[in-house]
Amino acid sequence: MNPFTYSRPETLSDAIAALLANPQGQLLAGGTNLVDLMKYDVAKPEALIDINHLPLRNIEDLPDGGMRIGALASNSAVAYDKRITSRFPLLSSAILAGASPQLRNAATTGGNLLQRTRCYYFYDPSTPCNKREPGSGCSAIGGINRTHAVLGASNKCIAVHPSDMCVALAALDATVEVEGPDGARQVALADFHRLPGDTPEKDNTLAPGEIVTGILLKPNRFESHYTYLKLRDRLSYAFALVSVAVGMEVAEGHIVDLRVALGGVAHKPWRDQRTEAEFSGARADEATFHRVADRLLSGATGQGDNDFKIPLAQKAVVRALAQAAGGLPQNQAIKAIQ
Repeated sequence: MNPFTYSRPETLSDAIAALLANPQGQLLAGGTNLVDLMKYDVAKPEALIDINHLPLRNIEDLPDGGMRIGALASNSAVAYDKRITSRFPLLSSAILAGASPQLRNAATTGGNLLQRTRCYYFYDPSTPCNKREPGSGCSAIGGINRTHAVLGASNKCIAVHPSDMCVALAALDATVEVEGPDGARQVALADFHRLPGDTPEKDNTLAPGEIVTGILLKPNRFESHYTYLKLRDRLSYAFALVSVAVGMEVAEGHIVDLRVALGGVAHKPWRDQRTEAEFSGARADEATFHRVADRLLSGATGQGDNDFKIPLAQKAVVRALAQAAGGLPQNQAIKAIQ
């Protein structure tokens, strides 16, 4: 057991101060990822800072029709909130596609946002991993890399981001609220997570001492035309090989607004806003969907074991777009097949 101190700050400012005072410390919320990392000897925090007493659990309406989700709101609370299921059903669908009910009851919104990769080599301290130990090498390159990235990877790291929730948040153009020693700020979700580059140990753009306090959702018109499609090795409790979150506004058979985000293929939720804009006004038909898929995967590169992900992702994008355009989300599509 790695020794550590434990504290339970009652205010956000105290939590920020505790984090600054303990650079090797870790925040503790639901603990569903952190406990695993500690068990596998990947994380060795010198201090655990329990933030569960902070007032960050509210799910609130915003004046413009959007919503704010507190960082400590559980995944279950978000997924089953009636306002979320009616106005942001894409988010609810994505959350319910991940983990088990027990984990969703414990896991928090902020923790889901900050969870670390499930790369086998990252979880095995006996192997080189630039994410775990910068400069040691990437065992997945040239190793077993079936689940690894085909987009946005570097020669330092080909790990993927594991979250389902974050893929939906990317498609919904969400904003992350953070607070730190220099005050509060907002970060577009697209800019919150990082590609590996030369510093794969940095998962996100948080500055020292900063804490995620909430997520902001903008109003949208995707209540009827959306889907979250998750392809995995088994139907329950498995991370995505490829996932696709789609929000679409359709009028008279044409695309008015399009959002597409991919999971399981990159170090962060993958979204290409230029491609989305290019197909605004296009017919919402299979030919268009194939062109969107080709554009989104045009820069994909396999590593051997994961070459199959590229055609799989292309087909998944086409299927997800067709489901969204037809107003048939993935959960309803499954019921229709059954």
